[in-house]
Amino acid sequence: MHIIKNPSSEKWSDLLKRPTQSLENIESKVNEIFKEVSSKGEQALLKYTQQFDGISLPNLNVSPQEIGEAKNLVPEELQQAIQQAKENITKFHAAQKTGKINVETQKGVQCWQEKRPIQKVGLYIPGGSAPLFSTILMLAIPANLAGCQEIVLCSPPNKEGKLDPAILYTANLCGVTKIFKVGGIQAIAGMTFGTESIPKVYKIFGPGNQFVTVAKQLATKYDVAIDMPAGPSELLVFADETAKTNFVASDLLSQAEHGADSQVILVSTSEKMLQEVKEEVKKQLESLPRKQIATKAIQNFKLILMNTEKSALALINEYAPEHFIVVSKNEDFFIDGIKNAGSVFIGNYTPESAGDYASGTNHTLPTNGFAKQYSGVNLDSFLKSMTFQKIDATGIKNLGKTIELMAEAEGLHAHKNAVSLRLKSLE
Repeated sequence: MHIIKNPSSEKWSDLLKRPTQSLENIESKVNEIFKEVSSKGEQALLKYTQQFDGISLPNLNVSPQEIGEAKNLVPEELQQAIQQAKENITKFHAAQKTGKINVETQKGVQCWQEKRPIQKVGLYIPGGSAPLFSTILMLAIPANLAGCQEIVLCSPPNKEGKLDPAILYTANLCGVTKIFKVGGIQAIAGMTFGTESIPKVYKIFGPGNQFVTVAKQLATKYDVAIDMPAGPSELLVFADETAKTNFVASDLLSQAEHGADSQVILVSTSEKMLQEVKEEVKKQLESLPRKQIATKAIQNFKLILMNTEKSALALINEYAPEHFIVVSKNEDFFIDGIKNAGSVFIGNYTPESAGDYASGTNHTLPTNGFAKQYSGVNLDSFLKSMTFQKIDATGIKNLGKTIELMAEAEGLHAHKNAVSLRLKSLE
């Protein structure tokens, strides 16, 4: 964890590389599993669940009995916390609703846009050492608000062949229609092709490791859309001398504990701040239950000293972080100037954990630099915009000549004729 001082822009590309495997190392395994699930269906899913999760299951379905039992296993206090988070997330996403847009572009020509829900969506919920029931809130709530008819959830089972009670409780609370015990590449393949029990969906949502990310990208070759390439978690913090050192260290470690391939970066114009946070990270790391995972991630920790806030902002926009925390006396400079980030957290008392769980914003965000062209999940992620138009006799008279001239110029005479016939009928 050494401090990198004022790197030139020519070095930014190498400096800001994510600690990810090359696609060549992953794609062959993903293709192999997709091919087998496509041909063998449920049989392949059960095989890979045994291979990767170490459990032999008779089937992948979560029964109503298991869902009922889960509620009794989730502590009342946690249920109340989930309820509060649900209220905030619902409030924020419901506010994103937009109505019908109706415009008469010229006399007799009516154009409008309406939004329709995606009928079948698949939610991937990571499990393993950290069952992310919070991701269900982030995905199922907007799916329900949008009006999706079928909401399918897949999550890897534990060694007892079960899903975490909090996952089942939250899924039931948020209106998930079908739940399956299957994870990883095979879960994405199952929702892509459909199997004896898992429906084929139209769009897949949810974060995951590098294998899940590549699997989602492969799914797009089989007529399935995805939310975004959301892979290993990442956080960049800008902190000046107004930041509280222990807060900054805790935020960095909160991301590092996600997984060994997570990445955390601290940028500052103060070398003293960088040095103090470096020491505080070491100190806090010792008391973490997930110390082993966080320690591996911290190996990718970068501390970067920049001469000016302007150069720091330029570097941050080049990195395009999934999560961006800014603690600065000039916070407006960063708020106004940030162009590429999944979600922004402002000030000493806004931990990234708030967005992960309960403030109201969505935590399913673009990683690996995709914040340059992707948005995080929002209500519109579960909707399609459809346009409509209606032209009456007056409208076709007013617009017809324009269409004829343009169609003829492009050499598309059948297009022109479709208008000419209508105009002639009105003579």
